[in-house]
Formats: sequence, structure tokens, C-alpha cells
Amino acid sequence: MRKPKRVTISDIAALAGVSKATASLVLNGRGKELRVAQETRDRVQAIAQQHHYQPSIYARLLRENRSHTLGLVVPEIINYGFAVFSHELENLCREAGLQLLISCTDENASQETVVVNNLVSRQVDGLIVASSMLNDADYVKLSEQLPVVLFDRHISDTQLPLVITDSLTPTAELVERLARANPDEIYFLGGQPRLSPTKDRLAGFMQGLERAGVPPRPEWIIHGNYHPSSGYEMFAALCARLGRPPKALFTAACGLLEGVLRYMSQHHLLESNIHIASFDDHYLYDSLSLPIDTVEQNIPRLAQDCFEIITQLVDGNEPTTPQRILPATLRWRHP
Repeated sequence: MRKPKRVTISDIAALAGVSKATASLVLNGRGKELRVAQETRDRVQAIAQQHHYQPSIYARLLRENRSHTLGLVVPEIINYGFAVFSHELENLCREAGLQLLISCTDENASQETVVVNNLVSRQVDGLIVASSMLNDADYVKLSEQLPVVLFDRHISDTQLPLVITDSLTPTAELVERLARANPDEIYFLGGQPRLSPTKDRLAGFMQGLERAGVPPRPEWIIHGNYHPSSGYEMFAALCARLGRPPKALFTAACGLLEGVLRYMSQHHLLESNIHIASFDDHYLYDSLSLPIDTVEQNIPRLAQDCFEIITQLVDGNEPTTPQRILPATLRWRHP
């Protein structure tokens, strides 16, 4: 089988019957400026188009010291929130003539180091990261080489540019209403307790209970990870322990609720009287017979702010607000 051969500028020059220098001037948009004949310019461009010639991004990188590429690091691309964020950010990059490279870490700090190093070796101009790290030391060091923007979760008291959604305030309001309706039993299903989204949403849960005058019980707090399978397993174990579904439940993310709903569907519990609320919204919740109140993040705004900050930094400008906490919206579906 013949190995495909990439068309080079030398091939275009030979086919057009011109020198490599002339073909280079035309294909880099300088033919008219340097008085290359119109007929020659048209011939070179027609042949390049016919052979799907594209100039080397690496040659452009050497000329401009910029790759026009951004890197995005997320825990998993199949997570609904990260999938929507990636889609929004990719649209913004495409409109700006930039390429977005996406890497996944599976919430593994060692793998995160590997994928970040891979992106840096590909000369990305900046990184946008939802990190699984417990401290920001590596990213502070990396930010001396290229801009880094953290999003979705914060690492301790980092001074790096950051865009997150306020988790505590809307969660507290949501849980307060949930607790007033179900004061004797309300469970929290969360992800890894070391991650800032889990900490912030648990803090909001506890604040909501306090505002409702409901004393928290240690057995109400259950942690796993943010995979749907973890939500399924935690809810299955809870139902087995209680001998019934819980009266009220707050899930800390859309993926966890996905696992809960799968279990409920398999065990014919979707018509039960359980009162469910969750952080993160999904358009399919409007189609369920079971009403679910949610905290809805403004993911397009999250992507827009990350893009705005990283492109300003790449251009050598200091963002007016490098750390941003965005408000969320409460979606009430219970009557």
C-alpha cells in the first residue's frame, strides 16, 4: 500500500512552473505586494486549492512565535457540563481562527501532568484547566512560560486567573427549601471530598440545613466520585440500607444524578414521592415526570470568560478581573 505524501510548497512550485520563493510569496499573501504577476498568482493559488495544500502551522509558529492553539484540560469529556463547556469554547476558538486541543485526565493528578506536558510540547499558546491537583505549585511554575487559566474548581487560595460558578449561595437556597419540606431526612451524594466543587456544594448543603433549622446527621453525607456509576452505587446502597428510597436527596452534580435516575428507572421508582434536587441542570429534566429542582450554571458565560482572559494574557494584556465568580440560576420544577 502506497504511503500518502503530503503536498509541499516545493510540489506546488514545480506544478505551477515557478520558483519555490515565488510560490511562497503567493501562498503567504505577499504576491501582489511584491509585484508577482496576476496570472502567476492565479495559477499558483488554483494549483494549491486543487491539491488541498495547507501551509505548515510549524513554519507559521517559527515566524510569529505563536501556534494559534489553545489547550483545554478536563477530567472527562463525557461529563455533560464539560462537554457543553468544550463545545462552547471550541466555537469561540474557531471564530477567532484558533485551534483547540482537548485532553482528559480522568481525575488523576499523574495523568494530568502527562497531558499538560503533551500540550505544552505542542506549543499551545495557553492552557485552560479544570484541575485535579491539590495545590497550584505546578501551574504557578508553568504560568512563567505560558498563560494558565483555571476553571470549574479552585485550588486552595490560588492567585492564578480563575473562572468558577458560585456553588455555595444557590445550593444553600435550594437545600433550604428542600429541607423545609423534608426536615427529618435529606441525603447528600457528592464526589471526591478533596475537590473544591464537593467542598463548596457540601458547605452550601450544610448552610441550607442550618437556615431551615434542620440539624445535620453524619449519615446523611455520602461521598463517591463524579461518575454516573458512583451515583448509581451510592443510591443503591442507600436504598438497601433504608429498605426504601430516601425521602429527599441532593446530588452534587449532573453525573451523579444520572446514576440515581438509572437506578430509579430500573427499580420502577420514578413515580415515587422522593424529593430530588441537584447541582447542574440538564434539558432532559424538563421531560421527566419526576420534578427535579436544580442549580443551573451559565456554561456559555463560563466559556466566554475563560476565553476572554486567556486570549488577553496570550496577547500580553492583563485582564481587568483575572478571578471571576459567576452567579448561577435556580430552576424550580416542584410545585
